[in-house]
Amino acid sequence: MKRWLGKAETTLGNHSDRLNAINIFPVADGDTGTNLYLTVRSAAASFADRSIADEPVNDVGAVLAAAGRVAMEQARGNSGTLFAVFLCAMAEPLVGHTRLSAPLLAVALNRAQIRAWSALSEPVPGTMLSVLEAAARAAGECDSAHNGDDSNQALGLALDAAVNAALDAVVQTENQLAPLHAAHVVDAGGVGMLLILDCLRSAVLGEELQDELLDGLHGYDLQDPHIHAGMPDDDGVEVMCTISLSPLDAATLRQRLDELGDSVIMSQVGSANGPSGPNDGGDDDDDDEDTAEASYRWRVHVHVPEAESAVAVIRSLGEPTDISVSQLSMPRDPGLPAALHGHEY
Repeated sequence: MKRWLGKAETTLGNHSDRLNAINIFPVADGDTGTNLYLTVRSAAASFADRSIADEPVNDVGAVLAAAGRVAMEQARGNSGTLFAVFLCAMAEPLVGHTRLSAPLLAVALNRAQIRAWSALSEPVPGTMLSVLEAAARAAGECDSAHNGDDSNQALGLALDAAVNAALDAVVQTENQLAPLHAAHVVDAGGVGMLLILDCLRSAVLGEELQDELLDGLHGYDLQDPHIHAGMPDDDGVEVMCTISLSPLDAATLRQRLDELGDSVIMSQVGSANGPSGPNDGGDDDDDDEDTAEASYRWRVHVHVPEAESAVAVIRSLGEPTDISVSQLSMPRDPGLPAALHGHEY
């Protein structure tokens, strides 16, 4: 897991400029590469944290879950938030296991793609969701064909199948979304997910990254222009925060944010805080609710015309923390992609 996220950090750092260049959906703000890189970097850096280091080192899922929680707390943008959802969900079936196998990979990728699709209020094909779904399906089919073989050889075949299916899905994104088709580019988030999956394959098998995977992807040659630069500026802001809510309040918040804006992503961070348990007041309290609904921490992401209304809705349901507001028409970190491009870390 450390090798995987370390490789992904370096790879996304080197590719961030090109990913930014073709980032035109859902917003042409040229920051998908930066957001993915920064989110993966936070997950990779979590291994140096002492509290994370105390996780059982022989438990693949526990270590990955700890990194996923950090990624979720520090996620950036649509792509970074979906990566964090992917990481947290993928860790769940791996808890208690000391190694990755083809059956576990198939289950983990399937869990991750289901969770990623459900995190978005309005998921659409032709994005990193499609790429993740294709990879999960291919890994599952490969595992079934080998009757649940948990050997390293079967794992290698499943990883190859997942990466190859992810590549095919990336190619297809150009014809699945009208803005991508018009600009003759593939989806930036999809390419980022392809790179992340190839880093997993490389880390597990001890092989080099398959640089030829990207050959021929429309818009991805170095000499291609920065497609997003020619797009109209998007009005509005991106609002992100973390908040503790009951499932009912979370559903209410999602509905209200859907009414205010778009690109709504909500995903749980960690486990439930509660429930608080039965009322200890005896039979005299029969008319009162005898249980309190469990509260969960949620990572919230939305694009809205202006921040005030979204923040007001969020505050009406709870006390948010880590609120960030970013203009959609401005890069999140001016100069960062250029500084990262072409450098090894």
